[in-house]
Amino acid sequence: MTTPQQLLARTAARNNAEWCAAMSQAHGVVGAFGTQAWAAPVRTPLYYPDAVTLVPGADPAALTARIDTTAPGATVKDSYADLDLFAAGFQVLFEAQWIHRPALAPATGTRLAWEVAGDTATLRAWALAWDGGNGNADLFRPALLDDPASFVLSGRSADGEVVAGAVASRGDRVVGISNLFGPDHGPDAAWPLVLEAVHHLFPTLPVVGYEHGDDLTAAIRHGFEPVGPLRVWLHG
Repeated sequence: MTTPQQLLARTAARNNAEWCAAMSQAHGVVGAFGTQAWAAPVRTPLYYPDAVTLVPGADPAALTARIDTTAPGATVKDSYADLDLFAAGFQVLFEAQWIHRPALAPATGTRLAWEVAGDTATLRAWALAWDGGNGNADLFRPALLDDPASFVLSGRSADGEVVAGAVASRGDRVVGISNLFGPDHGPDAAWPLVLEAVHHLFPTLPVVGYEHGDDLTAAIRHGFEPVGPLRVWLHG
């Protein structure tokens, strides 16, 4: 019997797979959705998995056959933390929780003005702020601006500097949040702004995503509940 939380986890996993597909597409990597998983046949962008399971009990052999494991670095997002990929040469990279927040208005109080990136200049400013000087700002390519389901949210201070933000990925029944950052990369400063923007853009949609550690604790403080475990595996 499928519980309400399991249904929420499945919806969150599908939404996240759609975002991973969009991000990969922006890099020229075309994956495919199957009945058990989304997977890409070549290496996906940095931080993005080569496969995301969509249902519990996916076939490990069939899953790993759809991705490139000939070179180190392949990753699988095991959306239900129920796979054993050790025999296929994988190790657990990290574990996390899918999170869900009802479509409720967030607490007010943010003093940041927010916007949706609509051109390459605003996307670049957002990417540089997200990256924080680590050299990976080019991960977010202009092709993302053409994806009708992806919304890059920026929060600007009074002097116009991007200091907080996230990506919102609209699905059929939810909106997913990823790449959250705030001043000094603190989620507590970012969540009020992001939730305000999401509620304005999609007032009837609940919000999903995944977090772990202190970031999970922060998400819970802002109205999310954990709805199921996930695990990310790294090959080689």
